[in-house]
Amino acid sequence: MTIEIAPRTGVAFRLNAGQRLRVIDPQGEQVSDMLAFRADDTAEVISSGRSLDYASKLYLTTGDPLYSNRSNVMLRIVEDTVGRHDFLLTPCSKDTFRIIYGDEHPHRGCFGNLAEALEPYGVTPDQIPTAFNIFMNVTVDPATAELKVEPPLSKAGDHILLEAEMDLVVALTACSALQSNNYSFKPIHYAIEG
Repeated sequence: MTIEIAPRTGVAFRLNAGQRLRVIDPQGEQVSDMLAFRADDTAEVISSGRSLDYASKLYLTTGDPLYSNRSNVMLRIVEDTVGRHDFLLTPCSKDTFRIIYGDEHPHRGCFGNLAEALEPYGVTPDQIPTAFNIFMNVTVDPATAELKVEPPLSKAGDHILLEAEMDLVVALTACSALQSNNYSFKPIHYAIEG
């Protein structure tokens, strides 16, 4: 069963070891921030630093594991029709929109959506790390090291499939940042398989 995440919202759910999570971009050029926490100990959380360090690359794709802060594999990428996701930038937030865009009445962003979705699982806002930003296209200038948010490479129907290697609480968003989604907000679809 495919479930829709409405634009600029988020959800959280259980994903058990051996189950697979398919995240689909139904219309194209829409980012989904993903977090994962160990179900029985939410102090163990997905780690950008460890995942990128152990892979020795910035862009993770098919076959790559996503590690926790305790160096355990949480998820493994089984299929990936896009091959470009971001694991550097923090979830967008009210402060992102205030500081970067100058919004006077900013949206709560992915951070606020993730915090609300994870609250029933006992996860506090201070526990939210850098997300695995599915379909987000962040480039790095090799000469200046400047980071640039480009339009996602995902087209309508593109997906990533991840397999859980432990029992998890997973949170997903349909990202709220204009620049990340080529200046339009669209839904995200997901399905739990197995």
